[in-house]
Amino acid sequence: MRLFCCKKGLIMQKKCSVCGVAFACGNTGQQACWCNQLPAIMPLDFEQDCRCPQCLKVVIKQGIEQFVQQNPVTVAIPKQYHNAQLIEDIDYYIEDGKWVFTEWYHRKRGSCCGNGCRHCPYQHINVKSKL
Repeated sequence: MRLFCCKKGLIMQKKCSVCGVAFACGNTGQQACWCNQLPAIMPLDFEQDCRCPQCLKVVIKQGIEQFVQQNPVTVAIPKQYHNAQLIEDIDYYIEDGKWVFTEWYHRKRGSCCGNGCRHCPYQHINVKSKL
């Protein structure tokens, strides 16, 4: 279960507990807070308050790295870590104007797509050989 600090129908101005930058936190009652769109993989730290989008992404990426290193490819990514939309710097990054999908994205997908992706954790088993 994921705990959120965001109160329904309330947008608060907060300061990031890591870097000090100001940001909006909360939801409008019709739309969830931006942090609800990120995978709930980071450990809760009750000593710290909310983090800004950049600082939260950093700690989530660290949690993802730890999960990927500690769990073999055969271990499915739990549904609680799946997000409805692709998230830049977590599911993909942009290089020379092209999207490059991360190992995390591929592991959530659950199989090789056959496109010869750079971060494919499935040894490109579905890539057709060029003759």
